[in-house]
Amino acid sequence: MAGLKLLVQKRDVRILLLGEDGVGKTSLILSLVSEEFPEEVPARAEEITIPADVTPEKVPTHIVDFSFSEQTEDTLFDEIHRANVICIVYAVDFMESIEKITSYWLPTIRQCLGDDHKTPVILVGNKSDVHENTSMEQLLPVMNQYQEVETCIECSAKNLKNISEVFYYAQKAVLHPTAPLYVPEEKELTAACKRALTRIFKICDDDNDGRLSDGEVNAFQRRCFNAPLPPQALEDVKEVVRKNTSDGVVNDGLTLKGFLFLHTLFIQRGRHETTWTVLRKFGYNDNLELSKDYLFPAYVSGSRRARDLGGPRRSSTDGAVWLTTLLDMPRTLEYFAYLGYVQGEDSQLSAIHVTRERRLDREKKQTSRSVFQCSVIGPRGGGKTAFLQAFLARNLQYQATLEKEHLPLYTVNTVSVYGQDRYLVRGGERGRGKGSIFDRAEVRQDGDVQPADFCAQYKLPPPQGFSCVDTINRDVYVKLATLAAFPNLKRLIHVMMIRQPSSWLSDVQ
Repeated sequence: MAGLKLLVQKRDVRILLLGEDGVGKTSLILSLVSEEFPEEVPARAEEITIPADVTPEKVPTHIVDFSFSEQTEDTLFDEIHRANVICIVYAVDFMESIEKITSYWLPTIRQCLGDDHKTPVILVGNKSDVHENTSMEQLLPVMNQYQEVETCIECSAKNLKNISEVFYYAQKAVLHPTAPLYVPEEKELTAACKRALTRIFKICDDDNDGRLSDGEVNAFQRRCFNAPLPPQALEDVKEVVRKNTSDGVVNDGLTLKGFLFLHTLFIQRGRHETTWTVLRKFGYNDNLELSKDYLFPAYVSGSRRARDLGGPRRSSTDGAVWLTTLLDMPRTLEYFAYLGYVQGEDSQLSAIHVTRERRLDREKKQTSRSVFQCSVIGPRGGGKTAFLQAFLARNLQYQATLEKEHLPLYTVNTVSVYGQDRYLVRGGERGRGKGSIFDRAEVRQDGDVQPADFCAQYKLPPPQGFSCVDTINRDVYVKLATLAAFPNLKRLIHVMMIRQPSSWLSDVQ
């Protein structure tokens, strides 16, 4: 998951500067680039691209200047649509430029993008060097009225005061937006943010006791920030939680309530990037939805390549996991993503092992696979379903109690092959027969060559009977798994159903 953050973040950031003529938009851009106030300022600066390696967030940044003296309203609308973040620049000593924020610029942006648009806006008060009083209090109602306004910052292009901070906050507003996380009026996390953080908390609560122990907190820290918290820092964090929220720490462990409080505190203190780092490490995009790249990472596959699923081999749900993996690999990866599967710095792909090609297995006369698929074919009423259910230790008496239409087409169970457990996935086409022909007298088949004669003609072992009326003979399943584990015997695969178990193993050894 180390590369996940790059997948869900913007590939670059496009910053658009708007505002009245003369407020210093162009001067801000030129002062940032040259690190000195320009003696001569053009009417508009050409678009500037700042490489990723010199920006705090390590993403390419495009800075776009707009001026009505050289551009049209159509160009303005086009640039607003293209922008990732918009800086409305005003002069702190020019009241008309402040009034135009609410009388023209913010309404125009909403006209272009809609009243509920997600493009963040930053209010930038330039020329703070020529005005002693701050404009912050005057703009506070504006920030409350327009939720798209992320923050307000005063600066001076002439004195280079807060110039780099302006563009840093612009980048931050794109890469770590406030709106999906926090509701300023209510001073609490959004419902979507709470849901996401609750999922993360439950994933990190390994022992499911409802609180994060010191060990679980540090595992979380290593996963998200590549380093644990020093013991004193961890105690300080818990003390902050204790002082500010009841039941935030219980039995010296951080509860969900405390976990959510910490992230609320981060956001209130302007540390959105902390919460976003956590969310992105667990697969969330800017809309607080699990991204497709996280749910469905690209994996190597092939029509003739077996796929094994790693992880615990003895859980009660192993059979379902193996079967889902075999039939629907993307679904397995999606389930693992929801459950927060991770091993080291890898995604859920670390649970998938793509084995070598079967051609190489046959050359080596063995395979590293632990899951084998076997198809069961035959006529309706021939006992395919009974044979499949017997693999689950269900004899005919038990099967008679089951609803036939609800019986699965696949069965999964373990089979021991020379002391090693292998998974055998068996599948067959469901017929409409009402029973099994097992334990019936042999009858003549419709065909010129009978099974026994066919086997004798091609020097194959004779047909083998099978019964699951009371006691189930599992030898045939062992034969199937053994032949699959030793692919050089592939040409004898049809022998399993027809050779007597007493002589089979000695012949293949």
